[in-house]
Amino acid sequence: MFIIDATNATLGRLSSFAAKQALLGKHIIIVNCKKAIITGVKRTTINKYLEKRQRGGSSLKGPFFPKNPERIVKRTIKGMLSYTQQRGLDALKKVICYNEVPKEYENEKKILAGKEKRTTAINLGELSKEI
Repeated sequence: MFIIDATNATLGRLSSFAAKQALLGKHIIIVNCKKAIITGVKRTTINKYLEKRQRGGSSLKGPFFPKNPERIVKRTIKGMLSYTQQRGLDALKKVICYNEVPKEYENEKKILAGKEKRTTAINLGELSKEI
């Protein structure tokens, strides 16, 4: 079981690592999802996600694009798995995302996935407030 701290982690790199480990059969728990970042110009990133949310079809059939940071991370991981096949579906069930650190994982050893970035970026907490 891996517990990954997503503070200052780039969303794509974090998601690809989690997807690969889940395909190998390991349970992945990602904490502090709202502190994960997306690099690039803030306004461009916000506009891209707003466009994705508005593109949704009917309210019953989807596609559904989430607004919460932990759901955005889970959907990004879902996009990196073949979730229509049983192997990808089983891997997706092994990934759990949280916005904060739950009490049962406070004292556990965590993998730090990110470091301080020098480029322009927006974290998922800010992005979810904007969209």
